[in-house]
Amino acid sequence: MNSADPNRVLRAIPLVVGGLAGTLLMVNRLLTPELTSSQARSDVLGVIISAVLLLTGLLWQRVQPLSPETVQLVGEEGFELSADLPETVKTELAWASNLLLTNTVTRSLVVYYQGKVLLRRGILGANPEVKPGAILQRVLDKQKPVYLVALKLYPGKFEFDYLPENTQGVICQPLGDRGALILGANAPRSYTRQDENWIAGIADKLAHTLSLLDNN
Repeated sequence: MNSADPNRVLRAIPLVVGGLAGTLLMVNRLLTPELTSSQARSDVLGVIISAVLLLTGLLWQRVQPLSPETVQLVGEEGFELSADLPETVKTELAWASNLLLTNTVTRSLVVYYQGKVLLRRGILGANPEVKPGAILQRVLDKQKPVYLVALKLYPGKFEFDYLPENTQGVICQPLGDRGALILGANAPRSYTRQDENWIAGIADKLAHTLSLLDNN
């Protein structure tokens, strides 16, 4: 597991410097046979600065959130598209899936519509079929998205066996009242509110395109 935190060194600097300065002040005080008034004043100033550095380091540890831990999803990368779709629909599905895979934390996605898997792309799960469980069925029935921020915490995670087994986060975005766009991420709590809004917009566009198939 890769804990990618580019700021970890920066966050540690105030703690290291403050701790080192405080230690040196203490050593200097213990080794000084006779304390002068000027040294006492400088020691007080040094203690204050060390305390401020330590407090700053502690605040940075709490205020600046760590980057989510990412994993290498289990599975092979692939692109599977239903062969009986019109070319225009294939093109739009390919376009939308490419956007999601390259511009969000999505690493695996499935388009499920009218009981069929129309597309699988990214890191593919072992099971190519989608059988809606309780979570996906609720999305289909209520037509409201569900974001599982840390999949391992949910008892119903086993229903997503069509995604890589170590998928960390999942978004189930409805495609109208007939299907869903299912996205898998390689890090928990990694989708932002902006990502969710963008995914909803792409899903609405796909839902409109796919609904035209019902009229043909």
